[in-house]
Amino acid sequence: MNKDFGKRTRLLTIGIFCVLHTSTPVFAVPLDNDPNGFDGIPWGTLLAEMEHFVRVEDAGRLQTYEQTEQAPALGTTPVDSMRFTTFEKKFGRVTIRYSGKETHERILIYLQSKYGPLDRTPGQITVGPVKVYAWHGFHTEVTLRFETGADRGIIFFESLTLPEKLLDGTSATVF
Repeated sequence: MNKDFGKRTRLLTIGIFCVLHTSTPVFAVPLDNDPNGFDGIPWGTLLAEMEHFVRVEDAGRLQTYEQTEQAPALGTTPVDSMRFTTFEKKFGRVTIRYSGKETHERILIYLQSKYGPLDRTPGQITVGPVKVYAWHGFHTEVTLRFETGADRGIIFFESLTLPEKLLDGTSATVF
């Protein structure tokens, strides 16, 4: 099963890069009030030790969790799914999937109220069938990708420091 999951993960990653490559380029705006985590959970937290999370996937160094006590929502907006990923057991990413144009508009309003307004300068606004928006902070990056034809979106909240620790081989250090 791990071989199949690894193969699916590699294919999914390749697919995401191919789709993002065909997306409209976007420029990240500075993230106001970098949360250094997500929804009050700091990056690097051990989710396995928190009782309101259940592991739903295990791929060795990567483990994926979902919350057990509440329906997935971003702020007050219900979403299709919300998954929390750990890298070597340390919390480093949240992936949110949603559908619908109205949900998309509500999520954009929420993200801008939380992390700062998007740059609406001509040339900075995304156009075309795939819209990509990004906020970039010191510890956190938020990236939203919305397919207008399918009316579905995906948001990544990611630690900018944890992947660096994994890449340079110092993941055993406490941060």
